Amino acid sequence: MSTSLAFIYSGFFVIALAFTLTINALLLKFAKTLGIRNYQDSVIRWSSEAKPALGGISFFIVFLFSFISLIFLQDETSAISGLRMIGVLAAVSLGFLVGLYDDAYNTRPWLKFAGQVLCGILLILSGTHIQFFSNEWLNYLLTLFWVVGIMNSINMLDNMDGISSVVSTGVLLAILGIILAAGDFSNPMIIILIGGLASLAGFLHYNWNPSTMYMGDTGSQFLGILLASLGIIFFWNAAGNPDELGRMPRVIMVAMAFALPLIDTTTVFYKRISKGGNPFVGGKDHTTHHLSYLGLSDRQVAVFFLVFSMSSAALTILINSLGKAWKPMYSYIFIAYLSALFLFLFIVALRPPPESTKN
Repeated sequence: MSTSLAFIYSGFFVIALAFTLTINALLLKFAKTLGIRNYQDSVIRWSSEAKPALGGISFFIVFLFSFISLIFLQDETSAISGLRMIGVLAAVSLGFLVGLYDDAYNTRPWLKFAGQVLCGILLILSGTHIQFFSNEWLNYLLTLFWVVGIMNSINMLDNMDGISSVVSTGVLLAILGIILAAGDFSNPMIIILIGGLASLAGFLHYNWNPSTMYMGDTGSQFLGILLASLGIIFFWNAAGNPDELGRMPRVIMVAMAFALPLIDTTTVFYKRISKGGNPFVGGKDHTTHHLSYLGLSDRQVAVFFLVFSMSSAALTILINSLGKAWKPMYSYIFIAYLSALFLFLFIVALRPPPESTKN
């Protein structure tokens, strides 16, 4: 990487971080009822204290700032003018609006679901869809399932201070590592990733336990569609070179990068459906909650997720770097790691919670 690029990227991160810290501080200072919902009527939260759910606003502002910055940092042939980038911008913007509307009016589940499906359709129409099957319609269906699934997974994982933030940071770092490892230092996505990492770091200053701010659905829906879009581009489609990795390595890479949200969502769905409940109704039955029931503090739970998010990010970069040198043995090793992590959290989540926490 040239010195000038390193300077630009470093400077952009510092500016984005400072902006995020400032905008969140201002939102906290002037917010009274804005972004504060009475969750007790509709959503069961781990913390009963009402706090401003404004973090997603800074996410989106920094994202737009990053996107606009590409116009000045790239030449006329930049991908910024491409249909796919415009599609990502449209889908992410819609995801933000869906979350913002839900935070403001507590929308019905079907309306949020419709918005999530529309986000997936926007990606497909603009050329960003999973390339896995020979049948394009199967690829489109898988893309819609992926988008809706990740948007809901990130939303469901936002149940304790710092959790969704550190998990999202791990995914973005994995993508950034893949780009840098390939030597693609002029990739326009680097600016988007740096902006995302800066906004998450600035938000964590207020969201780390004990938090003073939540990200709300505004933040979780924004992060969900952004991560789903980037996951399609860099994991499912191997950054536009799916032939470099076979199907099994790509599936393992996807599972590794999104291990924690996928494990949590799978576990919660299994538990609620097996008891005849609605999997979309909130509860204190997530993997994060059960780690707390074991005796970990909220901060220790966040550190646990931070450690495994960073580990999964590093392993994701390793999987991508193996490329055509992939051997069957590698599949067994990585699947064993994912299985061990899943079984640990799944078994922990099957333990009955203390009587005082049951709903």
